[in-house]
Amino acid sequence: MAIFSVYVVNKAGGLIYQLDHYAPRADTEKTFSFPLDLVLRPHDERVVVAFGQRDGIRVGHAVLAINGAEVNGRFTADGKDVLEFLANPANYPVSIRFGRHRLSSNEKLMLASMFHSLFAIGSQLSPEVGSSGIEMLETDTFKLHCFQTLTGIKFMVLADPRQTGIDALLRKIYEIYSDFALKNPFYSLEMPIRCELFDQNLKLALEVAEKAGPFGPGS
Repeated sequence: MAIFSVYVVNKAGGLIYQLDHYAPRADTEKTFSFPLDLVLRPHDERVVVAFGQRDGIRVGHAVLAINGAEVNGRFTADGKDVLEFLANPANYPVSIRFGRHRLSSNEKLMLASMFHSLFAIGSQLSPEVGSSGIEMLETDTFKLHCFQTLTGIKFMVLADPRQTGIDALLRKIYEIYSDFALKNPFYSLEMPIRCELFDQNLKLALEVAEKAGPFGPGS
């Protein structure tokens, strides 16, 4: 079981804190001969697998590195277009590492804002007055848990579907936020959280939750 990441979103929908706690590694590196037996296409400023699956490489996986050098979006480390490079028989055999695309800071900001909007839509769609909004989204590989305070701050945790004790963890994170962010005289409300004590106590809380599940009294 694992806790993947934590997001804190202010009442306006802005991302004010994000922590990647654990990222499952699903990278696959293979050496290919010409012609490449996978169909690659540009997508959102990166090159992804559009057709063909083999040896752990799946449709949607992005090209992360070529010959051991990290790619930069749609370009190799030395500035060449990835698709043009892989279309040239002279560049083979070639080693390519595929894997899940890592979210950039801008993408995390955008996704946090999108969830804020979905949360509001969920509240309005509810047949009951005063709905709390989206509290959990579930997929086959992770669950997104959300806790909103009375002041509109949202705490979101992405975790393994089997991870227990997330409700208690969310309230523990709120307690840490109150103790080490709100009580910090240098912190301004609704602004990004940059506090070493907040970081330290949050990471400790995540480790405790992973190992022990629910928080007990006085934890």
